[in-house]
Amino acid sequence: MTAADRQIERRWAQLHTWGPYGLLGVSVVLAIATSELIVDATEWYVTGALIVAAVALQVWWHGTHPRRAGCRPTPSPAGTVYYVVRWAFAFALTWINPFFAFYAAAGYMDADELLPVRWRRLGLFAGAVTVAGAQSGGLPPRGLTQWIVFAALLGANSGLQMVVAHLTEQEEQRTRERTATIAELERTNAALQRALDENAALHAQLLVQAREAGVADERRRLAAEIHDTIAQGLTGIIAQLQVVANAPDLGIARTHLARASDLARHSLGEARRSVHNLAPVALEHDGLPEALKKTVTEWAERTGTRAEFTATGRVEPLHDEVSATLLRIAQEALSNTARHAAAGRVGVTLTFLGDEVILDIRDDGRGFDPRALPERTRTGGFGLDGMRVRAERIAGALTLESEPGHGTALSARVPLVRHD
Repeated sequence: MTAADRQIERRWAQLHTWGPYGLLGVSVVLAIATSELIVDATEWYVTGALIVAAVALQVWWHGTHPRRAGCRPTPSPAGTVYYVVRWAFAFALTWINPFFAFYAAAGYMDADELLPVRWRRLGLFAGAVTVAGAQSGGLPPRGLTQWIVFAALLGANSGLQMVVAHLTEQEEQRTRERTATIAELERTNAALQRALDENAALHAQLLVQAREAGVADERRRLAAEIHDTIAQGLTGIIAQLQVVANAPDLGIARTHLARASDLARHSLGEARRSVHNLAPVALEHDGLPEALKKTVTEWAERTGTRAEFTATGRVEPLHDEVSATLLRIAQEALSNTARHAAAGRVGVTLTFLGDEVILDIRDDGRGFDPRALPERTRTGGFGLDGMRVRAERIAGALTLESEPGHGTALSARVPLVRHD
């Protein structure tokens, strides 16, 4: 509530508190000024007694029910009794002297605060009777003309008061609706604030989870890179050194030592690129088809297994991530073939097919039953599961077909995303 609203409320509170006293005082002054209308001394005693009783009623009411600014009274049984008794005093005084109708008009100010809705119009009508009687020349009316005037004034007064009462009730209804709307808005704002607080907490939690997920993803990436590059390079170095240890002459030993040295340098380069999340060494200067061809050729020379590479379809430059993913899958598949398949022939095919790129690796090795793989290999290892995760990371898929004694076929299908 603004300062202006509080000031208005204070003035209304003062008017309702001191208004009846003021109207009664005006009535007393006018009654004394027109004392010649009262011809019987007994009426003076009655008038004085009624005035004292009216003042006592006002003092009692405002003493027991003080009006505070900003606190609007509501109808109650005590308020109804006060209103009726005050009207009775005003009616009796107006019967004696019409100028006490000013005091009777006090009922117009607070009927909506003192009387229940169903009695409010009756209370206003009773006040209109008193005021109309005074306006028509006093109560009771004398003669037909005065009765006609009284009836006309009663109709005018009561009609005006009913219109005012109706407008007042509408304003009260609008006030209640505004109050309810404001309360609903406050509840909505409070709920919105709670939701914002919860969203902020959730956002902070998501940031923490995203950070943890990023750390875990980076660990998995490095683990996969180490497995696919450094571990395979070290395996190849060990294999070459074993050949050196059993070499019959110095020339063969030097040849295998040179291969071991090349593998060591290659593994060192891959380690550096894995740390910095760079593309594989084989893709540094070549596209995917050339890199796959070199990888297959080097693998065949190192393992002594016959291997062929074929590229079909219209070759297009691929996004670095797509090329790196397919190359890593091919390297892992060839590594698995060398370790487990005992194959005599391996075929690697890269197919550019519309909006897809397909990498197929087939061998004629001993094969296996995919359902009989150890749980770690199927769900948590870096072999088949690592290849599948790599393909799925770029919205691709990996399928595996194998049967004991009939070799293995692996196929990776990924979207064809062109190099920008």
